[in-house]
Amino acid sequence: MNLAKEAMDWLDRRLGVSDLIHSNMGGYLLPRNINIWYTLGAVLMAMFGLQFLTGIVLLVYYVPHTEKAFASVTMIMNEVPYGWLLRYLHVVGSNLIMVFLLLHLLSVLFMGSYKRPRELTWLSGFGLLNLGFAFCLTGYLLPWSQLSFWATTVATDAAGAIPVVGDYLVAFLRGGPSVGEATLGRFFALHVMGLPMAFLGLVGFHLFCVRRIGISSPPFGEDYQPTALTQHFHHEEHPGGVPFHPNYTIKDLSMVFFALAALVAITFYAPWLFIPLDALDPADPFTTPEHIKPEWYFLWAYQTLKIFPSELLGLASQGAAMGFLAILPFLDRSPERRPGKRPIFVALYLLGILLFVGLSIWGHYS
Repeated sequence: MNLAKEAMDWLDRRLGVSDLIHSNMGGYLLPRNINIWYTLGAVLMAMFGLQFLTGIVLLVYYVPHTEKAFASVTMIMNEVPYGWLLRYLHVVGSNLIMVFLLLHLLSVLFMGSYKRPRELTWLSGFGLLNLGFAFCLTGYLLPWSQLSFWATTVATDAAGAIPVVGDYLVAFLRGGPSVGEATLGRFFALHVMGLPMAFLGLVGFHLFCVRRIGISSPPFGEDYQPTALTQHFHHEEHPGGVPFHPNYTIKDLSMVFFALAALVAITFYAPWLFIPLDALDPADPFTTPEHIKPEWYFLWAYQTLKIFPSELLGLASQGAAMGFLAILPFLDRSPERRPGKRPIFVALYLLGILLFVGLSIWGHYS
């Protein structure tokens, strides 16, 4: 204990660690009416951290080769001590991350926290959502199963509908005319190196924006007033608020443990929710399965491509929807954030949720 205290004192004299901890913990004030939706950022950080840890261990045994990938995954499941647990945690965790990313997006939209001066916070968060999709797409191919092979074939085929650059984009993604060894190598490199580096940089920028600008007050209650917009930088203070620690760290930790409990429960009792039967067969480029569908978070995009007369129109509609979300803070310039004062936005918000859910269900059963 004395040694630890001496080490802390040594650091404190040189770096002012105690002041740094105080300013970011007990001295950092949050709104008194802050709600549970603000904990989703901490939940996502914890879940991504678990993904990195389980992914590193899986890398020790995984072989990124078309003739050995499926066998190496089978070995992890059947021979490596607790390998099945690590793989299930990684697979289930990736799906839960997408759930929490979408919930985080919806909560930010509903409370209007994307508005000025938080445009960069929104853009970096939206970029992290798209990185989540990219993580799932690239990692999906790595087991080299029948389902992952053909789902990747369909997904990369869709890029060919883009005028002028479509064929070049497909060739770039696959590394050749069809999904094969080069595709697996490229997706593996992106999944374990390219995307994590981009993710860490974007997370750092996102957290910097959140801390620098300040936490937005929940737009609820009689005391809430819209923040006056200024032409100069302004850090949103919360005089009379609650200290981040221990008041809010308890909420953060409780939600993190709830998410981990859900992860463990699905891992032990229902992993088949995210690992269908076609994922248990090795890839066979000469046998096309009857029903190949993407994971649940891509079903809306899958169905969109089916309902339009051409893939180009389907891709254009998806691009328009995602582009609209990206630039929303620059379109919605009103300082008003209370949902009750924004009936048109709330109506469009609910319509968007129903459309996403409806297309996903339709895609699942079509």
